[in-house]
Amino acid sequence: MTLLRLLAAAVVACTSLGAVSQTYPDKPIKLIVPAAAGTSTDIIARELGQRLGQALGQTVIVEDIAGAGGAVGTERAAKSPADGYTLVLGTIGTHSINPSIYSKLGYDSVKEFAPLGFIGYTPMLLVTAPNSPANNIGDVVALARAQPGKVSFASSGSGTGNHLAGELLKTLAKVEMTHVPYKSGAQAVTDVASGQVSFMFYHIPAVGQHVKSGRLKALALASIKRSPAMPQAVPVAEQGFPGFEVNPWWILYAPAGTPAPVLARLRAETAKIIALPEYQERLAGQGVETKEMTAAELNAFTGQELAKWAPVVKASGARAD
Repeated sequence: MTLLRLLAAAVVACTSLGAVSQTYPDKPIKLIVPAAAGTSTDIIARELGQRLGQALGQTVIVEDIAGAGGAVGTERAAKSPADGYTLVLGTIGTHSINPSIYSKLGYDSVKEFAPLGFIGYTPMLLVTAPNSPANNIGDVVALARAQPGKVSFASSGSGTGNHLAGELLKTLAKVEMTHVPYKSGAQAVTDVASGQVSFMFYHIPAVGQHVKSGRLKALALASIKRSPAMPQAVPVAEQGFPGFEVNPWWILYAPAGTPAPVLARLRAETAKIIALPEYQERLAGQGVETKEMTAAELNAFTGQELAKWAPVVKASGARAD
């Protein structure tokens, strides 16, 4: 009798999964952005959401939930029903840096998420106000040495990628600079542009247009190689700090436990979008490069990133509790 019950349960489960596969999605899908509107993550999410909605035949609603370096929105996604109707655009900060920054993080960046696709990565620009006396990394370092602690750098929150980029420069240059964390990158950009904060590292999609319009001045690129989207920006590595590289990335996730057929559908549609030449061209114009990865490769990548950033966070002394 026990065996019969087990077989019956298995049949019911398979039937249920098959039904889910055939009907999904039958209502709008929420895509959580763990950042404020106007940020790089928001820009990337809206581009992806529009195409994903078209592919699935349902509206994808982008919801910006900023706070705590992306931890607030990411935790909301982790605790949402695992039914494929809530997704989150994870970042280097939410899934690789936050676990080392927060002693009591409200989610497990590996166990509570199922990766769907590697959406892209981009180097960051070091930008300052257009009237700043600094025109390169050497000038920033010289100003910091002349006035220890008075040169400041903004970030979109403690423990974010741009925070650690500033900490890394401070450590390598052996100078004192003051970190000024903001609740969102958009607020930080505004204060850097007005000169209230000396400089900040931030993604090309969020500051590239400001540089082109003259609202901000680019001093360097936080990447080993130059970016086609900002060819005039000289890498920090070419300005006296070999090996300096901070490349933020985005991965689309669903909550762990989402039905396998739903994950398969989402992964297939996401892969198709990433492979579209026009999609790649659209992102490339904003300084974002795409890369195809399987679910297994994405899990391995997240683990590698966790291991990479843990010692950097420890060395910087950055905490966000």
